[in-house]
Amino acid sequence: MSSEPLACYQDQESPPKPMRTSFPVDSTQWPEIWQAAFRILEQTIVDGQLKAWIQPLTVVETEERQGKIRVRLGTPNDFSAEWCRDHFQKELEAAFSQVLGSVCEIDYIVLDTQNSQDSPLTDDPFEDFSPSGLEPSETSFVEHGSGKIESPMDFLEVLQDTQTTEEPKRVRPLQRTSAEPDAQPWGDFPSQQTIDPDYTFDDYIVGASNQFAHASAIAVAERPGRQYNPLFIYSDPGLGKTHLLYAIGNAIRQNNPGARICYLSAETFVNELIESLQKQKMPQFRKKFRSSFDVLLIDDIQFIAGKKQTEEEFFHTFNALYALKRQIVLTSDRPPKDIDKLEERIRTRFEWGLVSDVSPPEIETRIAILKHKAEKDDIFLPDDVATFLATHIKTNVRELEGTLIRLQAQASLTGSEISLEMTRNELRNLVSEEHSFITVDSIQQIVSKHYQIKLNDLKSSTRSKVVSLPRQIAMFLSRKYTGLGYREIGQYFGGKDHTTVLHACSKIEKGIDTNTEITDAVQQIQNLL
Repeated sequence: MSSEPLACYQDQESPPKPMRTSFPVDSTQWPEIWQAAFRILEQTIVDGQLKAWIQPLTVVETEERQGKIRVRLGTPNDFSAEWCRDHFQKELEAAFSQVLGSVCEIDYIVLDTQNSQDSPLTDDPFEDFSPSGLEPSETSFVEHGSGKIESPMDFLEVLQDTQTTEEPKRVRPLQRTSAEPDAQPWGDFPSQQTIDPDYTFDDYIVGASNQFAHASAIAVAERPGRQYNPLFIYSDPGLGKTHLLYAIGNAIRQNNPGARICYLSAETFVNELIESLQKQKMPQFRKKFRSSFDVLLIDDIQFIAGKKQTEEEFFHTFNALYALKRQIVLTSDRPPKDIDKLEERIRTRFEWGLVSDVSPPEIETRIAILKHKAEKDDIFLPDDVATFLATHIKTNVRELEGTLIRLQAQASLTGSEISLEMTRNELRNLVSEEHSFITVDSIQQIVSKHYQIKLNDLKSSTRSKVVSLPRQIAMFLSRKYTGLGYREIGQYFGGKDHTTVLHACSKIEKGIDTNTEITDAVQQIQNLL
């Protein structure tokens, strides 16, 4: 290979030029090859998935085979390898082909992380052990959002192997420090809310709309406090955020029976804070939340926004738990950046770990959810009824399941079976017939006609205001009237990603209240629809 050293592409703005190499490549150059490929991948893979799946990879072997270069990437476990193979294989092969100037094939090998510097596994779920890793002076960093994360070469502590084996798997204990105060017994926490044992990962139907959030939740449950801390899950109401929160708690408790898990809603946290202030019990409140739990699960965290005293206490609680490497999982009805009146220092902490969204399920997933619910509750559900329900109830899983229960109750009371006719009658006041004729295509046509622009402009990448505002309005109305998920809507607009659609919907929703131009345009277009 050429004696000229490989350049580090971390700070370059343009993609690297192909490297002229001969093989075998010296192993000392693998990290720099990976840096160059990673720089390319940053331009094609969204930040959340880049951090979750691509960063943990590392180059462990390169060889020339039949005119092609095989690059073997090290992964932390089989689950990670399978995910990358299924979702990022083309992107990885293209990136390495561009860097090395030759056609590349990618395969994977699971790294042996059991021989790390972690102390041995123990049956004591709270025995102290020190995390492995490089000294701070040896670690290189790349910027990500509001904080710093380890570079791909150093970021090796990731997902625990999720595959089951015939022999029981020993579980790594949750981390504690020797300086940590003694825990109080569970009985001292009367406000502790119960985690429903019926909500597990096995009971969660996975589709394209929730696949990433589901995988992130499993990663946290397998390695609490060591992977994605905090985990922030957001979605519209009724799409399964709380189910994932329960599932995390149940999985951690199954793996670590002695784990101290606190689940509560943000409203309960606020109410307990108020009670502690009134009864002058703030020292007990602080000790409870800052040192007495290994895992803190809080639902609807957006509820604390604008409550100054609550935000202050939560800020210090977060810092204390994070320093002790305690796992924090939060849910919200919107991403951190869209939570109004939330202090910036708290917002940035929400983004330190991994932010993951759950979109409305696509029709196949909605049908699968209905059939799973019917099987679980021993309900006879014809296929045509399942399809009818999934077609008309698009944006709320809770409503979907509730309608099925209502149909079963009616069938039981009348001594009949659930039928399509019964379903139509039951939903006659719920389903707006005119909405069933509104499609993304019809919305795009009316929007383009209203603004006198070409239909293809809405699907283009043009960012001028003449096109971008109509496109955002069309996305907003598509979300409102069709119930499609952000990813599905993006496909109708030239393959835009879900974050673009989410941003458009949020902007128009806010603009309706503050911008006369947007308000008038949306009203006129809705009248036409």
